[in-house]
Amino acid sequence: MNRPSVSIVTFGCRVNQYESEAMRRILASSYAISEDAGDVVILNACTVTALADRKARQAARRIRRKRPDALILLVGCLADAVAGGLTRFDEADLIAGNAWKGKIDRAVAAALSGRRGVLPPIEPAPLDRVLAAGPAGRIRAYLKVQDGCSRACTYCRPRQVRGPARSKSIEAATTEGKHLLSLGYPEIVLAGINLAEYRPPEGSLPDLIRSLLRFPELRRLRIASINPDGITPELIDPFVDQRRACPHFHIPLQSGDDRILRRMRRGYTIRSYREKIDLIRARLPDATFGTDIIIGFPGEDEAAFQATCRLVEEIGFSNLHVFRYSPRSGTEAATFAGRIEEGLKRHRADALDRLWRGVLGRLLDSRVGSTQDVLVEGRRNGDWYGYTRDYLHVSFTSDRPVRIGEERSIRITGVDEAVLKGEDDKRGSSGDYASR
Repeated sequence: MNRPSVSIVTFGCRVNQYESEAMRRILASSYAISEDAGDVVILNACTVTALADRKARQAARRIRRKRPDALILLVGCLADAVAGGLTRFDEADLIAGNAWKGKIDRAVAAALSGRRGVLPPIEPAPLDRVLAAGPAGRIRAYLKVQDGCSRACTYCRPRQVRGPARSKSIEAATTEGKHLLSLGYPEIVLAGINLAEYRPPEGSLPDLIRSLLRFPELRRLRIASINPDGITPELIDPFVDQRRACPHFHIPLQSGDDRILRRMRRGYTIRSYREKIDLIRARLPDATFGTDIIIGFPGEDEAAFQATCRLVEEIGFSNLHVFRYSPRSGTEAATFAGRIEEGLKRHRADALDRLWRGVLGRLLDSRVGSTQDVLVEGRRNGDWYGYTRDYLHVSFTSDRPVRIGEERSIRITGVDEAVLKGEDDKRGSSGDYASR
Protein backbone atom coordinates (compact mmCIF):
# COMPACT_ATOMS: atom_id res chain seq x y z
CA MET A 1 0.00 0.00 0.00
CA ASN A 2 1.37 3.39 -0.98
CA ARG A 3 2.11 5.81 1.83
CA PRO A 4 0.18 9.11 1.78
CA SER A 5 2.21 11.94 0.32
CA VAL A 6 2.87 15.25 2.05
CA SER A 7 4.22 18.49 0.62
CA ILE A 8 5.22 21.67 2.44
CA VAL A 9 4.83 25.23 1.15
CA THR A 10 6.81 27.77 3.16
CA PHE A 11 6.26 31.49 3.59
CA GLY A 12 8.16 34.03 5.64
CA CYS A 13 11.41 34.22 7.54
CA ARG A 14 14.47 32.01 7.86
CA VAL A 15 13.06 30.50 11.03
CA ASN A 16 10.05 29.28 9.05
CA GLN A 17 12.38 27.85 6.41
CA TYR A 18 14.30 25.99 9.09
CA GLU A 19 11.11 24.70 10.68
CA SER A 20 9.87 23.38 7.34
CA GLU A 21 13.08 21.35 7.07
CA ALA A 22 12.55 20.08 10.62
CA MET A 23 9.01 19.02 9.70
CA ARG A 24 10.28 17.19 6.62
CA ARG A 25 12.70 15.31 8.83
CA ILE A 26 9.88 14.21 11.16
CA LEU A 27 7.50 13.26 8.34
CA ALA A 28 9.98 11.33 6.18
CA SER A 29 9.70 8.14 8.24
CA SER A 30 5.92 7.85 7.84
CA TYR A 31 4.99 9.71 4.66
CA ALA A 32 6.19 10.18 1.11
CA ILE A 33 7.55 13.72 0.78
CA SER A 34 6.34 15.36 -2.42
CA GLU A 35 7.65 18.55 -3.98
CA ASP A 36 4.33 18.90 -5.79
CA ALA A 37 0.90 19.03 -4.18
CA GLY A 38 0.67 15.92 -2.00
CA ASP A 39 -2.32 14.22 -0.43
CA VAL A 40 -1.75 16.66 2.43
CA VAL A 41 -0.33 20.11 1.74
CA ILE A 42 1.17 21.86 4.75
CA LEU A 43 1.13 25.65 4.49
CA ASN A 44 3.79 26.94 6.89
CA ALA A 45 2.55 30.50 6.87
CA CYS A 46 3.62 33.89 8.17
CA THR A 47 1.35 36.62 9.53
CA VAL A 48 3.75 39.54 9.90
CA THR A 49 1.80 41.63 7.35
CA ALA A 50 -1.56 41.56 5.60
CA LEU A 51 0.34 40.70 2.43
CA ALA A 52 1.75 37.59 4.12
CA ASP A 53 -1.78 36.47 5.01
CA ARG A 54 -2.95 37.14 1.47
CA LYS A 55 -0.12 35.10 -0.08
CA ALA A 56 -1.06 32.10 2.04
CA ARG A 57 -4.73 32.39 1.05
CA GLN A 58 -3.82 32.68 -2.62
CA ALA A 59 -1.62 29.59 -2.35
CA ALA A 60 -4.45 27.63 -0.70
CA ARG A 61 -6.83 28.57 -3.51
CA ARG A 62 -4.30 27.51 -6.16
CA ILE A 63 -3.92 24.16 -4.42
CA ARG A 64 -7.71 23.72 -4.35
CA ARG A 65 -7.87 24.30 -8.09
CA LYS A 66 -4.94 22.00 -8.84
CA ARG A 67 -5.75 19.21 -6.35
CA PRO A 68 -9.37 19.47 -5.20
CA ASP A 69 -8.95 16.24 -3.21
CA ALA A 70 -5.84 17.39 -1.31
CA LEU A 71 -6.12 18.26 2.36
CA ILE A 72 -4.72 21.65 3.41
CA LEU A 73 -3.08 21.84 6.83
CA LEU A 74 -2.27 25.38 7.96
CA VAL A 75 0.57 25.64 10.49
CA GLY A 76 2.79 28.38 11.88
CA CYS A 77 2.27 31.97 12.96
CA LEU A 78 -0.81 32.48 10.80
CA ALA A 79 -2.36 29.34 12.29
CA ASP A 80 -1.75 30.69 15.81
CA ALA A 81 -3.34 33.99 14.78
CA VAL A 82 -6.43 32.09 13.59
CA ALA A 83 -6.54 30.04 16.80
CA GLY A 84 -6.29 33.27 18.82
CA GLY A 85 -9.21 34.86 16.98
CA LEU A 86 -7.02 37.50 15.32
CA THR A 87 -7.95 36.50 11.77
CA ARG A 88 -9.75 33.84 9.72
CA PHE A 89 -8.52 31.28 7.24
CA ASP A 90 -11.45 29.37 5.78
CA GLU A 91 -9.34 27.82 3.03
CA ALA A 92 -7.70 25.22 5.33
CA ASP A 93 -9.12 21.85 6.37
CA LEU A 94 -7.17 21.76 9.62
CA ILE A 95 -5.25 24.43 11.54
CA ALA A 96 -2.35 23.77 13.90
CA GLY A 97 -0.23 26.39 15.67
CA ASN A 98 3.55 26.65 15.81
CA ALA A 99 3.88 24.18 18.69
CA TRP A 100 2.43 21.43 16.47
CA LYS A 101 5.45 21.64 14.17
CA GLY A 102 7.32 19.41 16.61
CA LYS A 103 4.50 16.84 16.33
CA ILE A 104 3.60 17.47 12.73
CA ASP A 105 3.21 13.74 12.05
CA ARG A 106 0.33 13.67 14.52
CA ALA A 107 -1.26 16.74 12.93
CA VAL A 108 -1.04 15.14 9.46
CA ALA A 109 -2.53 11.90 10.81
CA ALA A 110 -5.37 13.91 12.32
CA ALA A 111 -6.09 15.59 8.98
CA LEU A 112 -6.07 12.23 7.16
CA SER A 113 -8.41 10.73 9.75
CA GLY A 114 -11.01 13.43 9.13
CA ARG A 115 -10.23 15.93 11.89
CA ARG A 116 -11.25 19.45 10.93
CA GLY A 117 -11.13 22.90 12.50
CA VAL A 118 -8.39 24.01 14.91
CA LEU A 119 -6.20 21.61 16.86
CA PRO A 120 -5.96 22.48 20.57
CA PRO A 121 -2.82 24.24 21.83
CA ILE A 122 0.05 22.09 23.07
CA GLU A 123 3.38 22.80 24.73
CA PRO A 124 6.17 23.47 22.20
CA ALA A 125 9.01 20.98 22.03
CA PRO A 126 12.21 22.09 23.81
CA LEU A 127 14.47 23.79 21.27
CA ASP A 128 17.27 21.34 22.06
CA ARG A 129 15.12 18.57 20.53
CA VAL A 130 14.28 20.46 17.32
CA LEU A 131 16.53 19.37 14.45
CA ALA A 132 16.58 20.02 10.72
CA ALA A 133 18.46 18.30 7.92
CA GLY A 134 19.00 21.43 5.81
CA PRO A 135 17.48 22.26 2.41
CA ALA A 136 18.21 19.69 -0.28
CA GLY A 137 20.48 20.74 -3.13
CA ARG A 138 21.82 23.92 -1.53
CA ILE A 139 25.04 25.02 0.10
CA ARG A 140 23.55 27.18 2.88
CA ALA A 141 21.76 25.63 5.87
CA TYR A 142 19.85 27.49 8.57
CA LEU A 143 20.38 26.63 12.22
CA LYS A 144 17.59 27.88 14.47
CA VAL A 145 18.94 28.65 17.94
CA GLN A 146 16.28 30.98 19.35
CA ASP A 147 12.49 31.40 19.30
CA GLY A 148 9.99 33.88 20.68
CA CYS A 149 10.48 37.48 21.77
CA SER A 150 10.02 39.50 24.96
CA ARG A 151 9.95 42.89 23.21
CA ALA A 152 6.69 44.80 22.99
CA CYS A 153 6.82 46.51 19.57
CA THR A 154 3.42 48.04 19.02
CA TYR A 155 2.97 46.68 15.48
CA CYS A 156 4.21 43.12 15.95
CA ARG A 157 1.94 40.10 15.69
CA PRO A 158 4.71 37.42 15.63
CA ARG A 159 5.44 38.28 19.28
CA GLN A 160 1.83 37.40 20.08
CA VAL A 161 1.97 34.02 18.34
CA ARG A 162 5.56 32.93 19.04
CA GLY A 163 5.50 33.41 22.78
CA PRO A 164 8.35 34.45 25.10
CA ALA A 165 12.02 34.23 24.19
CA ARG A 166 13.75 30.86 24.59
CA SER A 167 17.14 29.59 23.47
CA LYS A 168 18.77 26.39 22.26
CA SER A 169 21.76 25.35 24.35
CA ILE A 170 25.22 25.83 22.89
CA GLU A 171 25.83 22.10 23.20
CA ALA A 172 22.69 21.19 21.22
CA ALA A 173 23.28 23.92 18.62
CA THR A 174 26.91 22.86 18.14
CA THR A 175 25.90 19.21 17.76
CA GLU A 176 23.30 20.16 15.17
CA GLY A 177 25.81 22.36 13.36
CA LYS A 178 28.26 19.43 13.23
CA HIS A 179 25.50 17.27 11.75
CA LEU A 180 24.76 19.86 9.05
CA LEU A 181 28.44 19.99 8.17
CA SER A 182 28.56 16.19 7.93
CA LEU A 183 25.80 16.44 5.30
CA GLY A 184 28.08 18.64 3.20
CA TYR A 185 26.86 22.18 3.88
CA PRO A 186 29.82 24.56 3.84
CA GLU A 187 27.79 27.52 5.14
CA ILE A 188 25.59 27.82 8.25
CA VAL A 189 23.29 30.74 9.06
CA LEU A 190 22.25 31.20 12.70
CA ALA A 191 18.58 32.18 12.88
CA GLY A 192 15.99 33.13 15.49
CA ILE A 193 12.92 35.28 15.97
CA ASN A 194 15.05 37.70 18.04
CA LEU A 195 18.71 36.64 18.03
CA ALA A 196 19.54 39.55 20.32
CA GLU A 197 17.72 37.58 23.04
CA TYR A 198 19.77 34.42 22.59
CA ARG A 199 20.47 33.48 26.22
CA PRO A 200 21.60 29.85 26.49
CA PRO A 201 22.24 28.55 29.99
CA GLU A 202 25.95 28.07 29.37
CA GLY A 203 27.08 31.17 27.49
CA SER A 204 26.18 33.69 24.80
CA LEU A 205 25.83 34.16 21.04
CA PRO A 206 29.58 34.93 20.66
CA ASP A 207 30.33 31.71 22.56
CA LEU A 208 28.14 29.73 20.14
CA ILE A 209 29.83 31.35 17.14
CA ARG A 210 33.26 30.42 18.46
CA SER A 211 32.09 26.88 19.20
CA LEU A 212 30.93 26.38 15.61
CA LEU A 213 34.07 27.95 14.16
CA ARG A 214 36.10 25.18 15.78
CA PHE A 215 34.94 22.88 12.97
CA PRO A 216 37.46 23.16 10.10
CA GLU A 217 34.88 21.97 7.56
CA LEU A 218 32.74 25.05 8.24
CA ARG A 219 33.62 27.40 5.41
CA ARG A 220 31.30 30.27 6.31
CA LEU A 221 29.18 31.27 9.28
CA ARG A 222 26.57 33.99 9.12
CA ILE A 223 24.03 35.41 11.54
CA ALA A 224 20.57 36.27 10.32
CA SER A 225 18.64 39.37 11.34
CA ILE A 226 19.66 40.72 14.76
CA ASN A 227 18.19 43.71 16.58
CA PRO A 228 20.51 46.60 17.52
CA ASP A 229 20.72 45.64 21.22
CA GLY A 230 22.40 42.40 20.14
CA ILE A 231 25.32 44.26 18.55
CA THR A 232 28.08 44.33 21.17
CA PRO A 233 31.89 44.42 21.11
CA GLU A 234 31.85 40.78 22.24
CA LEU A 235 29.70 39.79 19.26
CA ILE A 236 32.09 41.51 16.85
CA ASP A 237 35.20 39.80 18.29
CA PRO A 238 34.86 36.44 16.46
CA PHE A 239 34.15 38.23 13.18
CA VAL A 240 37.43 40.10 13.57
CA ASP A 241 39.34 36.98 14.58
CA GLN A 242 38.00 34.59 11.92
CA ARG A 243 37.53 35.23 8.20
CA ARG A 244 35.04 32.39 8.11
CA ALA A 245 32.67 34.52 10.21
CA CYS A 246 31.09 36.62 7.46
CA PRO A 247 30.97 40.42 7.90
CA HIS A 248 27.38 41.07 6.85
CA PHE A 249 24.94 42.29 9.51
CA HIS A 250 21.19 42.57 8.95
CA ILE A 251 20.07 45.02 11.64
CA PRO A 252 16.37 46.05 11.49
CA LEU A 253 15.89 49.82 11.51
CA GLN A 254 12.14 50.15 10.73
CA SER A 255 12.25 53.96 10.65
CA GLY A 256 14.82 56.72 10.45
CA ASP A 257 12.78 59.02 12.70
CA ASP A 258 12.99 58.97 16.51
CA ARG A 259 9.35 59.94 16.98
CA ILE A 260 8.17 57.00 14.89
CA LEU A 261 10.59 54.66 16.65
CA ARG A 262 9.06 55.69 19.98
CA ARG A 263 5.56 55.00 18.63
CA MET A 264 6.80 51.60 17.45
CA ARG A 265 8.39 51.06 20.90
CA ARG A 266 11.60 49.82 19.31
CA GLY A 267 13.81 50.67 22.27
CA TYR A 268 16.59 52.53 20.44
CA THR A 269 17.21 55.92 18.87
CA ILE A 270 18.73 56.89 15.55
CA ARG A 271 21.85 57.99 17.42
CA SER A 272 22.23 54.61 19.16
CA TYR A 273 21.57 52.78 15.87
CA ARG A 274 24.34 54.76 14.18
CA GLU A 275 26.64 53.90 17.08
CA LYS A 276 26.09 50.19 16.40
CA ILE A 277 27.02 50.66 12.75
CA ASP A 278 30.09 52.68 13.74
CA LEU A 279 31.11 50.00 16.26
CA ILE A 280 31.14 47.39 13.49
CA ARG A 281 32.82 49.56 10.87
CA ALA A 282 35.59 50.59 13.26
CA ARG A 283 36.71 46.96 13.49
CA LEU A 284 35.38 45.56 10.19
CA PRO A 285 35.78 48.38 7.63
CA ASP A 286 34.50 46.28 4.72
CA ALA A 287 31.36 45.02 6.50
CA THR A 288 28.04 45.37 4.70
CA PHE A 289 24.63 45.94 6.24
CA GLY A 290 21.05 44.96 5.56
CA THR A 291 17.91 46.29 7.19
CA ASP A 292 14.11 46.28 7.31
CA ILE A 293 12.02 49.42 6.89
CA ILE A 294 8.30 49.87 7.61
CA ILE A 295 6.77 52.53 5.38
CA GLY A 296 3.54 54.30 6.32
CA PHE A 297 3.45 53.60 10.05
CA PRO A 298 0.67 55.70 11.66
CA GLY A 299 1.89 59.25 12.12
CA GLU A 300 4.70 59.03 9.55
CA ASP A 301 4.73 62.48 7.97
CA GLU A 302 6.91 63.61 5.07
CA ALA A 303 9.69 64.75 7.42
CA ALA A 304 9.85 61.31 9.04
CA PHE A 305 9.94 59.61 5.66
CA GLN A 306 12.72 61.90 4.42
CA ALA A 307 14.71 61.18 7.60
CA THR A 308 14.45 57.47 6.77
CA CYS A 309 15.66 58.12 3.22
CA ARG A 310 18.64 60.12 4.45
CA LEU A 311 19.67 57.40 6.86
CA VAL A 312 19.40 54.67 4.21
CA GLU A 313 21.68 56.72 1.98
CA GLU A 314 24.07 57.61 4.82
CA ILE A 315 24.61 54.03 6.00
CA GLY A 316 24.70 52.57 2.50
CA PHE A 317 22.76 49.36 3.03
CA SER A 318 23.61 46.53 0.64
CA ASN A 319 20.28 44.81 1.36
CA LEU A 320 16.94 46.45 2.05
CA HIS A 321 13.53 44.95 2.82
CA VAL A 322 10.73 47.50 2.56
CA PHE A 323 7.32 46.69 4.05
CA ARG A 324 4.22 48.84 3.74
CA TYR A 325 2.62 49.02 7.16
CA SER A 326 -0.59 47.06 7.59
CA PRO A 327 -2.56 47.14 10.87
CA ARG A 328 -2.68 43.74 12.58
CA SER A 329 -5.68 43.11 14.79
CA GLY A 330 -4.69 42.59 18.39
CA THR A 331 -1.67 44.90 18.21
CA GLU A 332 -1.50 48.31 19.88
CA ALA A 333 -0.59 50.12 16.65
CA ALA A 334 -3.84 48.96 15.03
CA THR A 335 -5.61 51.49 17.28
CA PHE A 336 -3.29 54.42 16.50
CA ALA A 337 -4.53 57.59 14.84
CA GLY A 338 -2.71 59.06 11.86
CA ARG A 339 -3.28 56.28 9.33
CA ILE A 340 -1.43 56.76 6.04
CA GLU A 341 -3.35 56.39 2.78
CA GLU A 342 -2.41 53.29 0.79
CA GLY A 343 -1.50 55.22 -2.35
CA LEU A 344 0.95 57.36 -0.38
CA LYS A 345 2.49 54.22 1.19
CA ARG A 346 3.10 52.78 -2.28
CA HIS A 347 4.56 56.06 -3.51
CA ARG A 348 6.97 56.29 -0.58
CA ALA A 349 7.95 52.61 -0.80
CA ASP A 350 8.71 53.00 -4.52
CA ALA A 351 10.70 56.19 -3.89
CA LEU A 352 12.75 54.52 -1.15
CA ASP A 353 13.42 51.53 -3.38
CA ARG A 354 14.69 53.79 -6.18
CA LEU A 355 16.93 55.67 -3.77
CA TRP A 356 18.33 52.41 -2.35
CA ARG A 357 19.09 51.01 -5.79
CA GLY A 358 21.32 54.00 -6.36
CA VAL A 359 23.01 53.34 -3.00
CA LEU A 360 23.54 49.69 -3.92
CA GLY A 361 24.88 50.65 -7.35
CA ARG A 362 27.56 52.85 -5.80
CA LEU A 363 28.51 50.09 -3.36
CA LEU A 364 28.83 47.55 -6.15
CA ASP A 365 30.81 49.97 -8.32
CA SER A 366 33.33 50.28 -5.48
CA ARG A 367 34.04 46.54 -5.75
CA VAL A 368 34.96 46.66 -9.46
CA GLY A 369 38.64 45.81 -9.88
CA SER A 370 38.82 43.89 -6.60
CA THR A 371 39.18 40.15 -6.12
CA GLN A 372 36.47 38.50 -4.04
CA ASP A 373 36.11 35.03 -2.55
CA VAL A 374 32.84 33.62 -3.88
CA LEU A 375 31.15 30.49 -2.54
CA VAL A 376 29.66 28.85 -5.64
CA GLU A 377 25.93 28.12 -5.39
CA GLY A 378 24.96 27.15 -8.93
CA ARG A 379 24.81 28.01 -12.59
CA ARG A 380 22.35 30.22 -14.46
CA ASN A 381 22.28 31.28 -18.12
CA GLY A 382 25.75 29.82 -18.68
CA ASP A 383 27.42 31.71 -15.79
CA TRP A 384 28.26 30.49 -12.31
CA TYR A 385 26.95 32.45 -9.33
CA GLY A 386 27.42 32.76 -5.60
CA TYR A 387 28.00 35.25 -2.82
CA THR A 388 30.95 37.08 -1.34
CA ARG A 389 31.74 36.91 2.36
CA ASP A 390 29.92 40.23 2.81
CA TYR A 391 26.85 38.85 0.97
CA LEU A 392 27.10 40.48 -2.44
CA HIS A 393 25.73 38.52 -5.36
CA VAL A 394 28.35 37.60 -7.99
CA SER A 395 27.95 36.04 -11.43
CA PHE A 396 31.17 34.85 -13.08
CA THR A 397 32.68 32.90 -15.95
CA SER A 398 35.40 30.29 -15.84
CA ASP A 399 37.19 28.24 -18.47
CA ARG A 400 38.00 25.45 -16.02
CA PRO A 401 35.77 23.05 -14.07
CA VAL A 402 33.75 24.59 -11.23
CA ARG A 403 32.03 22.69 -8.42
CA ILE A 404 29.02 23.82 -6.43
CA GLY A 405 30.09 24.42 -2.86
CA GLU A 406 33.68 25.43 -3.56
CA GLU A 407 35.05 28.88 -2.86
CA ARG A 408 36.65 30.66 -5.83
CA SER A 409 38.71 33.83 -6.09
CA ILE A 410 36.86 36.01 -8.62
CA ARG A 411 38.16 39.19 -10.22
CA ILE A 412 35.27 41.68 -10.38
CA THR A 413 35.04 43.28 -13.81
CA GLY A 414 31.71 45.07 -13.79
CA VAL A 415 28.15 45.45 -12.50
CA ASP A 416 24.87 44.30 -14.04
CA GLU A 417 22.02 45.90 -12.08
CA ALA A 418 22.24 44.31 -8.58
CA VAL A 419 24.87 41.71 -9.48
CA LEU A 420 28.67 41.89 -9.59
CA LYS A 421 30.13 40.39 -12.76
CA GLY A 422 33.49 38.70 -12.70
CA GLU A 423 36.00 36.22 -14.04
CA ASP A 424 37.76 33.31 -12.38
CA ASP A 425 41.23 34.65 -11.62
CA LYS A 426 42.63 31.08 -11.94
CA ARG A 427 44.63 31.17 -8.72
CA GLY A 428 42.69 28.18 -7.49
CA SER A 429 39.85 27.71 -5.11
CA SER A 430 39.90 28.46 -1.40
CA GLY A 431 38.12 25.24 -0.50
CA ASP A 432 36.28 22.41 -2.20
CA TYR A 433 32.99 20.86 -1.18
CA ALA A 434 31.16 18.29 -3.26
CA SER A 435 27.54 19.11 -3.98
CA ARG A 436 25.04 16.81 -2.34
